[in-house]
Amino acid sequence: MAVLRVELSIIIVNWNGGELLSRCVESIVAAPPSHEYEVVVVDNASGDASVAALRAGSGAAALATAGRLRVIENEDNRGFGRANNQAFALTDAPLLFLLNPDTEVTPGSIDRLVSTLRAGARTGACGPRLVNADGSLQVSVWRNPPAAWDMLLSGLRLHRLLPRRVRGELLLAEHWGHDRRRAVRMLSGAAILVRREVIEEVGGFDERFHMYGEDNEWCLRIVRAGWSLVFEPEAVIMHYGAQSSLKRWDAHEKLKVQAVAFLHFQRYCLPRRQVIANLLTSCFLLSLQKLARKLRGRASEDVETTLRLYAADLKRALRES
Repeated sequence: MAVLRVELSIIIVNWNGGELLSRCVESIVAAPPSHEYEVVVVDNASGDASVAALRAGSGAAALATAGRLRVIENEDNRGFGRANNQAFALTDAPLLFLLNPDTEVTPGSIDRLVSTLRAGARTGACGPRLVNADGSLQVSVWRNPPAAWDMLLSGLRLHRLLPRRVRGELLLAEHWGHDRRRAVRMLSGAAILVRREVIEEVGGFDERFHMYGEDNEWCLRIVRAGWSLVFEPEAVIMHYGAQSSLKRWDAHEKLKVQAVAFLHFQRYCLPRRQVIANLLTSCFLLSLQKLARKLRGRASEDVETTLRLYAADLKRALRES
């Protein structure tokens, strides 16, 4: 079958997304972009019936009839970054919208992202305001890369000494209201619109990351290449969050996976001196947190696990320095 010539490819990497995958696709059909588009679903060897349910749904049927749906079923779980890279190679669309299967788009959100992306010649990617199922804000913008000073400000709660607006603009994350368009250095991989030229210039995701950390690394590489990332609050995407990972790991295992991915990100992307400074700061803050939990008689297994991982990476970094 001839490949549909589209302006926008919406890429969804799925692993055991259940009914959320179908709902995500149905939300696109209900609130489609005004541009010629397709939906590319890459399934990472799901063990549930999410792909079968997708194909049986009305949303997928409508897309398939219009030649707008492609479903690729991998024989193994290739991970988030590698599966997205696979999709990048399958389409020549000038715009690519990466969307998690546990999201739902709202009317006009995709068009708003496209408009914002095209407003700046060197705007490489654009991210929406993410909200939880109850409509509350979901943090999706962070400092990137992290530095010891911002860890200390937040970890020791010294940010409370700063005026709310100042600390929001300085620290982002939960300190910032996500209420205005601005250039940032990190966008959530749950929903991000990117230009084809960016991928041609800087490459796709680093496939050394299986899950977690790959969006940090990619965003940093894009910014370092001279492209800007823009947060657009008027584009709203609902994100359930962590649905696939919770089916794969329990909370403690997920914590370890995230910690290891973050340590890899620092090791791959930051100068050794900055890595050591960040690890020293993290170990100091985690030790304080462990002590505080002990004094209050609270469990600290999660903190101890993270501390051990960070301490081991610090020893390695010091040996190599």
